[in-house]
Amino acid sequence: MELYLDSADINEIEEAFKLGYIDGLTTTPTFMHREGVTDLDAMILKLAGIVPVLQIEALGSTAEEIFDEAQRQLDLGLDKTKTVFKIPVSLEGTRACKMLRNKGFLVNLHLVYTLQQAYMAMHAGATYVCPLVGRLQDQGQDALGLVRKCVEAVDKYGYDTNVMFSSVRHSQHVRNALDIGVHTCTIPWKVMKQLTENHFTTIGTDQFFEHTRLITETVGENIRDFNPIIPQGSTVLDALVRMTQGKFGAVAVVDDGGQTLGVFTDGDLRRNLEKEGQNFLQKSLSELSYSEPITIDADALLIDATKIFKDKKVDTVSVVTGGKQIGMLDIQDLV
Repeated sequence: MELYLDSADINEIEEAFKLGYIDGLTTTPTFMHREGVTDLDAMILKLAGIVPVLQIEALGSTAEEIFDEAQRQLDLGLDKTKTVFKIPVSLEGTRACKMLRNKGFLVNLHLVYTLQQAYMAMHAGATYVCPLVGRLQDQGQDALGLVRKCVEAVDKYGYDTNVMFSSVRHSQHVRNALDIGVHTCTIPWKVMKQLTENHFTTIGTDQFFEHTRLITETVGENIRDFNPIIPQGSTVLDALVRMTQGKFGAVAVVDDGGQTLGVFTDGDLRRNLEKEGQNFLQKSLSELSYSEPITIDADALLIDATKIFKDKKVDTVSVVTGGKQIGMLDIQDLV
């Protein structure tokens, strides 16, 4: 099934065609008007330079006018093999289609709402016949049934026509197009971007990135720039300020030589405040006792840190180099 983008937004067109596999672009005067285009010919030429195949409108009241308009646009410098002229289906439209096809032009007879219209388009030699699924469903019509009958007519009678599924409103429409077996589907960018999305794919991808990171990156590469250390002569209040500044749940208390004496945690703060009240905030850190800090070398892998968090049941570990703390790793840093 051919994949077309349905748009006139130059930014999303340029973004979409970076994918490298979209077959072409369909656009309409309505899209152009909506995007504020004032020089239609210049826009057509710009788009032709971006996309592999461009489908543009050729309007006229008679077959001759439609033919002349298609020829005029082609004479702007378009490639005849890469330009499809879209014509609303009608008797004059089908006659114009036949005239253009006889001259080797590519034609899309669109705005198709009935099987009879599609039949006339196919018999006139249309390269594409284009039912508008979303619009038909808005009217309460069996749009998918019509598309299916169009595909069956092509197969049964051997018409050299591609059935184009258009007026796509959501990703389920693309699934419908694939189930029916249409030859071409033209899709808005907002819907096209959804076609590769799936919640379980996202979860799986995130897990791959997470596990790769754990076994390839070191602890030192993942610590924050802020090193939460505080001299032992500081107060508990100073430690609280330091923790708040670094958004850590702990600070390392160091001696005058920078050696870690222990770690003061937010748990220590809560327990002692409950016992001693606000006076505890003015107590010197040198008056407190500490357990030996839990450390990890900066060159260790993140997977080693996860084992420490699990085995020691802690939320932060001291990251050291040469016996001195250079930072802390919080369990949230692994998320």
